[in-house]
Amino acid sequence: MNKKKDFMLKNISVAIALALSVCVYAFENFQSGCENVRDSVLRLHVIANSDSDADQQLKLRVRDAIIETGALIFNECDSKEEAAEIAKEQSAYLTETAERVIRESGREYGVSVEIGKEIYPVRTYENATLPAGEYLSLRVVIGEGAGRNWWCVVFPPMCVSAATEEQSLETVLNGEGMMVVNSDPKYEVRFKLVEWWERIFNER
Repeated sequence: MNKKKDFMLKNISVAIALALSVCVYAFENFQSGCENVRDSVLRLHVIANSDSDADQQLKLRVRDAIIETGALIFNECDSKEEAAEIAKEQSAYLTETAERVIRESGREYGVSVEIGKEIYPVRTYENATLPAGEYLSLRVVIGEGAGRNWWCVVFPPMCVSAATEEQSLETVLNGEGMMVVNSDPKYEVRFKLVEWWERIFNER
């Protein structure tokens, strides 16, 4: 009887170990896919002067102008690094573009345009989900920058209406990265685990 019980316990232990191994392997693949996404895209972060209706509408107009300009200057880019370098080179032009929209709206806010790393939460767009973590970002701050913000991706051009998100991402992501962006966060617990891990890691 004891031998039978020991045999069952050993089988259960082996089954649990195998299940844990599968879970760890699956999470490591998912994490690798998340890293591929973060290493491959240039995010866009537009921050409004305030949360007033007028300032939020102005944020959207600035966003549209930056996206339209970005579609031109990033058109020939093959990588996130190349897009970031062009964004740095064209920062004055991007600033002028935003300032023109602000002046035309009857405001006198200043604008800050810079490239830097920022922490993003999980974000779902129409056909793609980007995992949480640190991304290289084109950051556009209007005035005091105290209002709600707006996020998207300028490379590859997910923000451009003529491009579909999936087609754009397929050009720069590997298989693991595409698996991540095509996952549904409603049913994918690993998005929350990655967000939790990134929050802890970046608070160190």
